[in-house]
Order: sequence, then C-alpha cells, then structure tokens
Amino acid sequence: MAKKPTARTEFVLFDIVYEDGSQRSNRKVDAGLLGGLDGDDAARAAIMEQDRAIAEKSGLPPLQIKSIKRSGK
Repeated sequence: MAKKPTARTEFVLFDIVYEDGSQRSNRKVDAGLLGGLDGDDAARAAIMEQDRAIAEKSGLPPLQIKSIKRSGK
C-alpha cells in the first residue's frame, strides 16, 4: 500500500554575525514565518529563540546578534 505524502517543510538559511565577531552559517528558519510586511525581520526573532534554547542547554549566555543575511547572498 502506498504511503500518504507528508507535508514538506521549507526552510530558508541565514548567516548570522554576532557582536563579539563570531559567526554562524546556514541557520534554518521556517519559510512560513518569512514574507509579508515584516519580510526577514521575523527571522531575527526565530534565530534569537534558537539561541536562547542553545544557551539554556550549554549554560552560557546567548550572544547578541549584530547582523543577519540570507545565505548565498
């Protein structure tokens, strides 16, 4: 019997530069959050939430984001 197709989640990749000069590449943000009137501003909130979760697990404070841009641009 054939399987039902599953909903495909699309992601947009972002490069992040932090205030301390470090950077992270290819951070995934759900494409459904982007667009509309806010454009890529919603990506900042999503990435900050990811950073908070990472900081909780590592026990280190989250880094302040300096800039965000889509990967490959």
